[in-house]
Amino acid sequence: MTDREAQIFHWIAENPMISQEELAQKAGIKRSSVAVHISNLMRKGYIQGKGYIMNTPLYCTVIGGANMDIGGVSDEILIDNDSNPGTTTISLGGVGRNIAHNIALLGAEVKFITALGNDMYARQIIDNCDSLGIDIKESLYAQDAATSTYLYIADQSGEMHVAISDMKIYDKITPEFISRKMDKINFGKLAVVDTNIPQETLCYIADHCKIPLFGETVSGKKAGKLLPILEKLHTITPNKMEAEILSGIAICDKTSLEAAAEALLAKGVKNIFITLGKNGVYCTDGKKAFYEPVIEGKLVNTTGAGDAFIAALAYAYTQNLSLQDSARLAAAASSIAIESKQTINPQLSIAEAAARANIVL
Repeated sequence: MTDREAQIFHWIAENPMISQEELAQKAGIKRSSVAVHISNLMRKGYIQGKGYIMNTPLYCTVIGGANMDIGGVSDEILIDNDSNPGTTTISLGGVGRNIAHNIALLGAEVKFITALGNDMYARQIIDNCDSLGIDIKESLYAQDAATSTYLYIADQSGEMHVAISDMKIYDKITPEFISRKMDKINFGKLAVVDTNIPQETLCYIADHCKIPLFGETVSGKKAGKLLPILEKLHTITPNKMEAEILSGIAICDKTSLEAAAEALLAKGVKNIFITLGKNGVYCTDGKKAFYEPVIEGKLVNTTGAGDAFIAALAYAYTQNLSLQDSARLAAAASSIAIESKQTINPQLSIAEAAARANIVL
């Protein structure tokens, strides 16, 4: 879809009864040119027949990491250079995959684009996505690389002591590869990117994305990848440290927090949600600004709270929720996420999240 086709498509989406003459006036082009663009949209499958019956995009696209997480937790105090009795676990992970999983649990259609190797871990990720109804067909499948893995060792209290992250496969998600996926991405309601993929690819997506683009910072080390594309991001959800990196402002109190948010707005971000742990979230879109408190849940595991938060924001956008209701729904999804030993709480649903947020959808 070209820029002009996208413009005309969205005008038709807003008013399916709009005439070609009105479209020509809005675009500042000839009616015959409008007819050509509409013909192209029909040929590409965006519009069906007369009366502008539209193939309305319903899905969200997530582009990012899918890992196999392998963990070991010692039964007693860890002893270096020795074999330690303990418990090992293998589970599905990856920020992008986690976000896609949460969006699917909330009931929205999801396309997920990642990179997978030719190994048993890839098969497990594919099978899991299939079981959840997540479309993973647009992903990259590499015969010469291993599926991303994250290996960690923790002590008896659960505190991580050492980890090895093998994510080299994401280097294969190049601008050239993603260029072949942009039509599919742009036909969706929104796209979410995580910073596990190369910065040059993030920049390519931002330059060619015609729909709202959400950015997931992932970590302080990787958050800086979003700096060149802040002006093109619709929504970001950094924590305090990541907000400092992106804004260039040290956050030490309420005044500096709000100044950091203002700096991010000035850089072009439309919606900002700075997560503050037990202190809730600071939210602003430049018109409204407020602190959304935490919605209490029975704390078991905080690992997946952030992934559930941005997933709920994506779902909220598809439902045209206000900034306030979006924040409350996201806080509710996070409170559900922390109640499970797993990174993804299988009990998450839009009914449960809406009820906990006390909003009506």
